Amino acid sequence: MNFSGIIVGAAVFLSIGICHPLVIKMEYELGRKSWWIWLVAGLAFLGLSLFVKNQILSIIIGGFAFCCIWGIHEMFLQEKRVLRGWFPENPKRHQYYEEKRREMKIK
Repeated sequence: MNFSGIIVGAAVFLSIGICHPLVIKMEYELGRKSWWIWLVAGLAFLGLSLFVKNQILSIIIGGFAFCCIWGIHEMFLQEKRVLRGWFPENPKRHQYYEEKRREMKIK
């Protein structure tokens, strides 16, 4: 039997499960300006996946890299979710959110 597919699938599922809450937390604490952290992490994991000799581990690291890169997109979507009231906003950045809401109504 070959368990490689199950192992990789479980690892990618776990990666998504880790990245999604991190996106929510980072948007809450730092705002969408923290998108570059996801880019740096994604590129670092992509680079790392090129040098790992074990094929399954390389695939898992590459999958995690793309979860990080997808986190950039999710960061911008998360801000929209907060503006719509679907997620709580950080009270420290209330003024920022209010300005964004005014901009949304103008456009």
